[in-house]
Amino acid sequence: MPTTSEDLRRVALREFAAAGYHGTSIQLIAERAGVSKASVLYHYASKEQLLEAVLSPALDALDEVLLDLDKLRGTPESMAEFLERFVDFLLDHRLAVHVFVNQSASLIDVPVIDRARDEIRRIAAYFQQRVGSIDEKVRFGVALGGAAYLLAQPVLLEDGADLGPDDEVRPALLRILGELLAPTSN
Repeated sequence: MPTTSEDLRRVALREFAAAGYHGTSIQLIAERAGVSKASVLYHYASKEQLLEAVLSPALDALDEVLLDLDKLRGTPESMAEFLERFVDFLLDHRLAVHVFVNQSASLIDVPVIDRARDEIRRIAAYFQQRVGSIDEKVRFGVALGGAAYLLAQPVLLEDGADLGPDDEVRPALLRILGELLAPTSN
């Protein structure tokens, strides 16, 4: 059965997350996919092009989530809607988030990583402008960044440690983020 470009993206994402972009070769991706290096290069002219193909769907999904930022009306209901979409994004794109969180510092001037950084800056800027005290700014940063880190890390632990099934993790994460980000009376 021939390997499709989608199969190659799936294998590449796993390898980029596990060994890092710099620690992953086209040859390794080919071996893991059960194809020749030439076959990978037929679909993707370079490792950077493959990284772009691997991460772009997650960035497109994050961009859709961030469209909701403009719709936030400052109400608890609109914040809850944003958090639901953000958590769903994190759950659906754990490996890509893992790459963003753990490798962006070493992938300077890689366009897809620059795009990821821009999306993260967009989130940070939104909350920096709309949140008053330094305590609230720290709370938002820790909550959203912590959620991203929490969900991105366990997927690669050798012992298979994980938080639990998504249908249990999602409501717990939404509840806790809601509590962390609830307006406070300072």
